[in-house]
Amino acid sequence: MEIKNILTKVDHTLLSPGATWDEIKALCDEGINYSVASVCIPASYVKDASAYLDKRIKVCTVIGFPNGYSTTETKCFETADAIKNGADEIDVVINIGWLKDKKYDLIANELDLVRKACQRKTLKVIIEVCLLTEEEKIKMCEIVSASGADFIKTSTGFSTGGATREDIILFKKYCDPEVMIKAAGGIRSIGDAIDFINLGADRLGTSSIVKIIKNTIL
Repeated sequence: MEIKNILTKVDHTLLSPGATWDEIKALCDEGINYSVASVCIPASYVKDASAYLDKRIKVCTVIGFPNGYSTTETKCFETADAIKNGADEIDVVINIGWLKDKKYDLIANELDLVRKACQRKTLKVIIEVCLLTEEEKIKMCEIVSASGADFIKTSTGFSTGGATREDIILFKKYCDPEVMIKAAGGIRSIGDAIDFINLGADRLGTSSIVKIIKNTIL
């Protein structure tokens, strides 16, 4: 698989709590130089990054991050604010407690409202696979498939684990064909990237792939 094809699937990511504007701007420059799918950044930097990038690549941000237990109203406000500030893609964390409690209608309603707040921009649903049973993962495949969201996403990268190959296989089996898959967390090598893409991942949330390619070229 050619490196350029891998890069077109990368959401080049910096979500560190201590991220500075200089670091975000450097991330944007790398994103442009390596033709990634998007830069995934904190919501507080979306407006500046959107102006800086001037539509050269997409801006992605995270909602209800990383724990997912914000109220639905808060997530909708965050989403609408991010879209207003120039976000092209929204990655929202589900309420994991609701899933554990089998409050499926609440999750479905929340995703419906967040999708509407997206104003037809791309919506990715983070289900935090490391905290879920297989039954819960399958249920979320069903809910996301019914929600109209564009992607199901494995992980925030801020919990006890990230994407696994087994989870991508499960997503491919239980999600509707039109639901795309984003693998995130723990993708630290070109081999990892190729494996996840070959298994069915349409996007890779990672801070490592561009750095590896950049250092290899240097």
